[in-house]
Amino acid sequence: MQKQRNTVAFMLAAISVLLLTVCFVKSNPETVRSTISLSVSSPTPSYSEELPTETTPVQTSTPAPSSNIVPTTISGGLVLKNSTSYSIEASEFIKQGCPVKLSSAGAQILIIHTHSSEAYTPAGLDKYVDSGASRTQDNNYNVIRIGTELEKVFKKYGLSVVHDCGVYDYPSYTGSYERSCAAVEKYLSEYPSISVVIDLHRDAIGSEDVTYKTVATETGVCAAQLMFVMGTDESGLEHPKWTENLRLALYLQNAVTEKHPSLMRPVQIVSYRYNQHLSTGSLILEVGSNGNTLQEALAAIRLFGETAGPALADLVE
Repeated sequence: MQKQRNTVAFMLAAISVLLLTVCFVKSNPETVRSTISLSVSSPTPSYSEELPTETTPVQTSTPAPSSNIVPTTISGGLVLKNSTSYSIEASEFIKQGCPVKLSSAGAQILIIHTHSSEAYTPAGLDKYVDSGASRTQDNNYNVIRIGTELEKVFKKYGLSVVHDCGVYDYPSYTGSYERSCAAVEKYLSEYPSISVVIDLHRDAIGSEDVTYKTVATETGVCAAQLMFVMGTDESGLEHPKWTENLRLALYLQNAVTEKHPSLMRPVQIVSYRYNQHLSTGSLILEVGSNGNTLQEALAAIRLFGETAGPALADLVE
């Protein structure tokens, strides 16, 4: 009889502990997330959810954000993450200087979005009707909104910007790069003075269980991190001047990092060319990840623009 009483008492105690744990998790979700963030390994970025169709890859899509969003700061600065077989030293390219010059007359910079519907984690008043995982056609909440903010900052420094708000990834995600390629060619033909082409994206980092939000550690601001993705000719496709694009990216990376050391992630060097063969001033710029909020991405692009803008203005002839 005493044994049965002990068993019942043990079971009641175990149930009490379980109920207390559940109540704590519901009341303190951020504490639990912070604990998890201390033990996770470094996230692997997926800097492009669709490789250019010119390489005939398997198409993928952005995973739906997990309810477990973990902040992470990816050390960058003048660091290269080289996925190619080429030997590339950032310091050597920086010594060579930036080969791009901006015309004093006419349009100078094109901002475009191959994946225009890429959006961020809804938060506060920033809610939208989604058209897929972390995607929306509402330009107030997708990467087009980030491009509009960058355009505004650049213009403060006297730069002439063309911002394309066309949609290239909806309703069909496949073929996005082919459609944006045709658009870039059209703009370069219409505005031959354009020297810099920025294809502005949002990264996606995580898995089914966890979504990472990138965090810059700059004082006094809550901002995401940014990243350049630079293509080469290693895939076998013609891209003879890819090093000129890279020199521009490193010129801007250096300018931004000098003032905001944690804002930029490592420059990603990849085998594919991502339409960057169309101009010797072509860049892919990833602003935040699908775990970041719109406000964190806007804060990041403002910091970027306030430092990259003057650096680009110095290139005007």
